[in-house]
Amino acid sequence: MRKAAYEKELRRLQAELVEMQQWVRETGARVVVIMEGRDAAGKGSAIKRITQYLNPRYCRVEALPAPNSREQGQWYFQRYIEKLPTAGEIVIFDRSWYNRAGVERVMGFCTSQEYRRFLHQAPIVERLLVEDGILLRKYWFSVSDEEQIRRFTSRRDDPLRQWKLSPMDLQSITRWEDYSRAKDEMFVHTDTPSAPWFTVESEDKKRSRINVITHLLASIPWERVEHTPPEIPERPEETSTYQRPPRTDFRYVPDVAAALEKHPSGGGTAGTKSAEAGKGAKAGRNGKNAKAGKSGKNGKAGKNGK
Repeated sequence: MRKAAYEKELRRLQAELVEMQQWVRETGARVVVIMEGRDAAGKGSAIKRITQYLNPRYCRVEALPAPNSREQGQWYFQRYIEKLPTAGEIVIFDRSWYNRAGVERVMGFCTSQEYRRFLHQAPIVERLLVEDGILLRKYWFSVSDEEQIRRFTSRRDDPLRQWKLSPMDLQSITRWEDYSRAKDEMFVHTDTPSAPWFTVESEDKKRSRINVITHLLASIPWERVEHTPPEIPERPEETSTYQRPPRTDFRYVPDVAAALEKHPSGGGTAGTKSAEAGKGAKAGRNGKNAKAGKSGKNGKAGKNGK
């Protein structure tokens, strides 16, 4: 998908998401969005685009870790139930209770009895949520094995994204068919009229983001709510006798960005200054050199900063 067309449409859709959230808040609706799918299928990046401009006070992303010893003794759905939204909230599950039908089933982290019990209970739990008025949407992100490996390789070679690649993720390569069978059986039992699955083709991440956001907006019966932004008052004239304390009484963050303006080709100078600033800050904290601390406070950043 062309970048210009993608960014234009994404911006429009994100504006509608903001309007939808306003409707959710005004009407007290409760929205639950489940994001599942293959590893590296683009769930996380889609969630980021959905939530980018939403008010985080009323929109949460839940990505629960492995259950602790206490949670292992609970009813399986219990810790997920605790994360459900109250009136006026949107909750997006970055993986959900369907871990049991996917990774736990394939990797042997649950017994066959626990797995069968889940397949029986999940449709019942979801029907109860829908009957209580929760707007439940379930999305499955689909990606080919070739594209998955390409994305894994990209993550491995990118130091900013290496944390997204774990040994458990790589099991999805060697156990591709096992995950396929688990997904197929999961759909048979949990793709119900009251809580259906919607598959998102994710070979092209840009296209998949546009498609899933468009579907989400179309599937929720929201309406535009009139919202009048508050007027910004004029600042009153100064009438008090307040005087700001001398700048020398405060510590300022060094202006390392100024070095980038002088040396736009790289951050070597800025990096050196950052290291020096860190040493100066440490010296100031430990009180080893009071004079050095004063110098740090009265440096260029202190003189020029606002």
